[in-house]
Amino acid sequence: MSDSSRFETAPEDRIPVYQKVIYGLGALGNQMLPAAIGCMAIVLNLGLGMNPALIGTILAIPRFFDAIIDPIMGFLTDHTKSKWGRRKPYIFVGALLSGLTFALMWQLPAGHNQHFYVLFFTIGSIVFYGAYTVFAAPFVALGYEMTPDYHERTSLMGYANSIGTLTWIIAPWFWYIMANKAWFSDSVQGARTLAIAVGIFFAIVGILPAIFVKERFYDIAKAEDEKGSPSKYPLQEILGKFSGFFRGIFITFRNVEFIKLCAATFFVFNGFMMISGLGSYVIIYYVFGGLNQDIAVNSTNWLSKWIPTLSSGAFIGLFGSISALATALLVTPIITAISRKVGKRNAFFIAMVIAILGYFVKWFCYKPGSPWLILWAAPLVAFALGSLFILVPSMMADVCDMDELANGQRREGMFGAVYWWMVKMGMAVALFLSGHLLNMTGFNVGLGNFQPMKSLYLMRVYEIGFSVVTLVIAIFSVATYKITEAKAREVRVELEKRRGKAAA
Repeated sequence: MSDSSRFETAPEDRIPVYQKVIYGLGALGNQMLPAAIGCMAIVLNLGLGMNPALIGTILAIPRFFDAIIDPIMGFLTDHTKSKWGRRKPYIFVGALLSGLTFALMWQLPAGHNQHFYVLFFTIGSIVFYGAYTVFAAPFVALGYEMTPDYHERTSLMGYANSIGTLTWIIAPWFWYIMANKAWFSDSVQGARTLAIAVGIFFAIVGILPAIFVKERFYDIAKAEDEKGSPSKYPLQEILGKFSGFFRGIFITFRNVEFIKLCAATFFVFNGFMMISGLGSYVIIYYVFGGLNQDIAVNSTNWLSKWIPTLSSGAFIGLFGSISALATALLVTPIITAISRKVGKRNAFFIAMVIAILGYFVKWFCYKPGSPWLILWAAPLVAFALGSLFILVPSMMADVCDMDELANGQRREGMFGAVYWWMVKMGMAVALFLSGHLLNMTGFNVGLGNFQPMKSLYLMRVYEIGFSVVTLVIAIFSVATYKITEAKAREVRVELEKRRGKAAA
């Protein structure tokens, strides 16, 4: 049954296309850094010989620190007053700091033992994620407040997801780039150089939303915040707001609809994070038969004219690129259109079912020596993450409206920060478990290309099995989500009666 009443979007509620594109470029940067870390971390194992479980641990530790400061950053950006707005100053500074610290943490000096690299990378990651939070928390909140319209929010997130998905066209090629002996002496040197390029790119695209995107709810938020200020004296005001910080966290966690969205994201995204590395290992060691084992492209295949042989690194890049293109060209328009017809919740159900089908297809398409079969699964699997980051942010903006109606303040920053706090805590656990999961399969890097068949089988079982289970749980998480289009419209009308309309 449809949960959409299909109200028309008013002209003043439409976001100019150039602002959607600019916000999308910010999303590209916002996805690039975590994607780069995930794709480059393989260097720590295959380049430096570190134990996968240890790598999972050092990737997880900084996320706990990152998750702790997320709510603080969200609270700060909600209560900031400046002539530039409450989001944009942090976005600008955070983009520059994130780009710099990302580049520095990958400058791993040669000739040291494993303990040195653990310490170096862990400290560098903690500093980086601190800088990244300064950017990410206000950037996410900015997207929630760019329009008050139910459908235009989904349209904005569709733009952001399509442009941000370009990350996944580029990032899967990182191993191929880093390990290319024609360019670098080894993969560690490749990681150093690549990190500088990624850092510069992020700094450039990250500052664009701070310069060009408008904060529509700033005047309303400022008036609501000043109404609630406890004192004119600075010390008392700071203490009062600090007390309000903990109250804000409590109110946020008490919002049932918000918790449902967090749970859905937790299982879809962190389920993917936990098993994404396994997919690369399956391709390298099962489909291609090991590292540096190229497969001749069948002479009947049109690709053989340009690519006579195919390496596992190139294929991992190709699979990721096709998945990303499917998200941008297939998932985004389909899910946006379905959402307008049947509502965001039902569109979420449809997308997850398609992705589950994709994982079943992937199981049967894993075949040694025949990598092309796996590409059939790519467009279907792409519906999971592709729809998640279109629908859930749009739904989160609706939750922020309901919260304002109940509590009298615009708190997009706190909701966005607590949302990502929960995701990142889960991500820390997922990254920690990912290395142990690989060890549980019996994989041993010291065996080279002679891995046990049981290990290769368990890699596939864990990848497909965990993916399907987490997607099913996500469906149940939003099964009772109650904010339909009609409900969102009702909330908006009541808000505008109370405090007026947001500036166009």
